[in-house]
Amino acid sequence: MNGAVLSYSPDGCSTVLDQPRWYAVRTRSRHEKLVARQLESQGIHSFLPVINKIHQWSDRRKEVQEPLFSGYAFVHMDHSSSDRVRVLKTQGVVNFVGVQGVGIPIPDQEIGNINTLLASRVSYQERPFLYVGQRVRVCGGALDGLEGILTAENSDRSVVISVGLIQRSLSVRVAGYNVEPL
Repeated sequence: MNGAVLSYSPDGCSTVLDQPRWYAVRTRSRHEKLVARQLESQGIHSFLPVINKIHQWSDRRKEVQEPLFSGYAFVHMDHSSSDRVRVLKTQGVVNFVGVQGVGIPIPDQEIGNINTLLASRVSYQERPFLYVGQRVRVCGGALDGLEGILTAENSDRSVVISVGLIQRSLSVRVAGYNVEPL
């Protein structure tokens, strides 16, 4: 395997550590944007999904961008490289999300699902993280290829997409979409 370093995840699967992978980092409260900017300025690819919200003050209303997952940012890097230390030294970074601060890779599909959902501009809502349910894939339309867990509330079908490592989920209504089991 060309001298690659192997790591074993809790499910017993081995992963190659010298390949760039996605990792979640825990940030100090309200430091997510600062962390993402600093990582990018250091040449470390980061991802901070944001949503637009309207804030109402006594004298004005303003649309602001807020992190989708408060307290977290994502980095795409080789875990065994010097980038790991640079990430940890970045102002506002608390630690990598994982066991004892050692980052656990996030599957590319989970980050891709978030990008697909945000790019589609389809209405969604945050959901509590789910451990059970049928995994499905949306076929066709703006959400084509999106994978998640099918749920139903009051006969309303939704797909919940999750980032397992940080236990955060989003729900999107799939009424009118074709959904197939995985």
